[in-house]
Amino acid sequence: MFLRKIGIDLGTANTLVFIPKKGIVINEPTVVAISVIDNKIMAVGQEAKEMLGRTPDTIVAHRPMKDGVIADYRVTEAMLRYFINKTAGSIRFFRPEVMIAVPGGITSTERRAVIDAAQAAGAKAAYVIKETVAAAIGAGIDIAAPSGNMIIDIGGGTTDVAILSLGGIVTQTSVRVAGNKLDAAIIEHIRKKHGLAVGDRTAEDIKIRIGSAIPVEKEMMMEIRGRDMIHGLPKTIQVSTNEIVDAIQEELREIIRAIRAVLQETPPELAADIIDKGMVLTGGSALLRNIDKLIGQATGVPAYVADDAILCVVKGTGVALDNLDSYKKSILASK
Repeated sequence: MFLRKIGIDLGTANTLVFIPKKGIVINEPTVVAISVIDNKIMAVGQEAKEMLGRTPDTIVAHRPMKDGVIADYRVTEAMLRYFINKTAGSIRFFRPEVMIAVPGGITSTERRAVIDAAQAAGAKAAYVIKETVAAAIGAGIDIAAPSGNMIIDIGGGTTDVAILSLGGIVTQTSVRVAGNKLDAAIIEHIRKKHGLAVGDRTAEDIKIRIGSAIPVEKEMMMEIRGRDMIHGLPKTIQVSTNEIVDAIQEELREIIRAIRAVLQETPPELAADIIDKGMVLTGGSALLRNIDKLIGQATGVPAYVADDAILCVVKGTGVALDNLDSYKKSILASK
């Protein structure tokens, strides 16, 4: 019997799909475009993201995941069906087993919604694994060892911080502050300081191209276009790296507070391990320039960005699904 296994990192910003022995087969934005007239799904993923902020009244492009959890169940189910069909083919002899990574702070109701959506989308069995555990596995950390490992997964909707030892989570926290909140802070700053209205895509572009977590000596500049708030006409301005640093300070402070809270609850023996090994950063927002330096300075513990930080969670789900028996303790629920 040939059963396909699929690992999914159902992120607020991007959804990644992993097939054991094949690797990552899909990496697309978590965006769905819906026709208002007949309530039909027009596009999913990259094609739908191109429509964000550019649709007529008859089409709505939106993100069905908010802060790492399902905000719109029906649309999420349709999106999962699209990704499963794209991966396993719409005509298949066996329904695949699916493992989905979820934020650490997810409630049992939200977890149930993820499992139900996956099964309604065509999964034979659905398993759920916490993002921090999946990220640690994907980063190549031996989570079963009797020593402490600290993982900080900064995604689009949530930042998950956890201490792992002996295959389980010793202490953890999850805050709904991550990449999307950084984008929102940049939009707000540009609106207040320059009187310019810009969209989510422009804010994300600014963050990726010139953003930094700490002030830099050699600043980068970027020209951005938007709508003048006073005259309502298109306008072009220039923003600098250190201006963006100021814009996102409060959100970064909240992430630091979450990291400190976990460190304060860590048993002494494990704290010693973490000082030796340092903290591992994963997730798309861990790629923000100098965020590892900022966290290191704020906590006094070295921080490192994992290789392929954005892919760690989905790789970990794939490995865990391929070795279900080994990771039994780490998997939250199945049905």
